[in-house]
Amino acid sequence: MRSTKEKAWLLREKYHGNEMPRFFADTKRLEAGEPLAYVIGWVDFLGCRIDLSAKPLIPRSETEFWVELVIIHQSLVTSKNTKILDLFAGSGCIGIALLKHLLNATVDFGEKDPVLCKQIKKNTALNNIDPARTRVIQTDVFSGLTGTYDYIFANPPYIDPSKKNTVQHSVLTYEPKGALFARSGGLFFIERLLTQGAKHLRQGGIMYIEFGHGQKVAIARLTRTYGWNPTFAKDQFGKWRVVRLKKNHPL
Repeated sequence: MRSTKEKAWLLREKYHGNEMPRFFADTKRLEAGEPLAYVIGWVDFLGCRIDLSAKPLIPRSETEFWVELVIIHQSLVTSKNTKILDLFAGSGCIGIALLKHLLNATVDFGEKDPVLCKQIKKNTALNNIDPARTRVIQTDVFSGLTGTYDYIFANPPYIDPSKKNTVQHSVLTYEPKGALFARSGGLFFIERLLTQGAKHLRQGGIMYIEFGHGQKVAIARLTRTYGWNPTFAKDQFGKWRVVRLKKNHPL
């Protein structure tokens, strides 16, 4: 049973095998449907410990997969002054992984929720990231952002609200809905990235956007409408998951 495996994982990861009273209280949280990651309180993301005490969106393995692919490639070409924006940052997992593995990079974290801005700062400290390499900016998409970047990484809300019944009950109940759903068939924020992103990229800059299953055709159409030349990539499950967009240059 999945619940048995989750309890075993909880016991090992949070309580180091000791069945203390708090462990049994936590098993009741699991039995009520709360996600294991929230009960444990953290997840691993590309070797980084991501605290989840403020209940941000739980980092997904699909996101971890494509970010790792980018890191493997970009670690070969990252310059000394590479500047990155992690937008819709949530827990900060993407930017923190980039900072850990791309030692010449700096990262600005853009996040709307002030509580999650504090969560990001907690996670950068938890992972011993030099504060001089980071900024946390409270922003609604690009509002308040004036600089330009070599890379923008964005994992926006992209679930179509009309498909709410396809989302796991535990996700709907416990994870932040503002990080899940977007108007216009799930494409509202993706379209804003496409219309506004270019002016926040340096010449030759690259933007990566995560999206959901079944959205590739619509996103390809939008990228052509707004003058981008896209390259799409699949996740580890064979589903189209991320689009790479380069400013003013064929891919």
